[in-house]
Amino acid sequence: MAEQQQQLTSEDIIQEENLVFDRTQLLTDNVFHYCPGCGHGVAHRLIMEVVEELEVQDKAIGIAPVGCSVLAYNYMDIDMQEAAHGRAPALATGIKRTMPDKYVFTYQGDGDLAAIGTAETIHACNRGENVAIFFINNGIYGMTGGQMAPTTLEKMKSSTTPYGRNIKQMGNPLKITELVAELPGTYYVTRQAVHKPGAVRKAKKAIKKAFEYQKLEKGLSFVEIVINCNSGWKMEPVDANKWMDENFLPYYPLGDIKVPEKK
Repeated sequence: MAEQQQQLTSEDIIQEENLVFDRTQLLTDNVFHYCPGCGHGVAHRLIMEVVEELEVQDKAIGIAPVGCSVLAYNYMDIDMQEAAHGRAPALATGIKRTMPDKYVFTYQGDGDLAAIGTAETIHACNRGENVAIFFINNGIYGMTGGQMAPTTLEKMKSSTTPYGRNIKQMGNPLKITELVAELPGTYYVTRQAVHKPGAVRKAKKAIKKAFEYQKLEKGLSFVEIVINCNSGWKMEPVDANKWMDENFLPYYPLGDIKVPEKK
């Protein structure tokens, strides 16, 4: 028996029945440029896992933004386009209307989607464009220096609010996900996270629904994914996740906001 165990090779052990996790083949071998502990990498993986499971690699078209995920096309092995800052929903509109059989999605941060691209976001949602928007919210401008974003919390410090966000001077944090849920063109609106195993599973289900709902041609699916920015928040990754649980998620609670009516 001992001799048999010694003779086992990796090929003997790595069998389908023993496989617990297999990396999606739709992520390239390029090393992520994201900071250690950032949730962008998890979000990328979930989207590509869903594309692979639905077997729509040849039909999926993603649109990369300007921001931390500006190089998203470097990691996702599908057709990708780059949009000008904030203009991803407009580009998605054009692609989907000219190629309605494609699965079109945008991948945007809070500065791109909720500040520079507010108008594009609101009008695409109001028109009910048959696309999916994946909105990555970390409450700060990550790539350009840690400035205050529309989603920065009250009293939250940033490079442009060193003493914390002052509501009287800078206004309230923007709950754009709740805002677009009120528009008649949105079909499915939800807020999820990827900082814990249970949250990752729920986020993947939401992403999968957003792709599946494109078949129904009922409107736009909007999936917010809350992540940390330990670099911008000036915290270690574990501390940033804890701070997010205690401060960020009470203001941006997780869960479905608008779901299709059951008939």
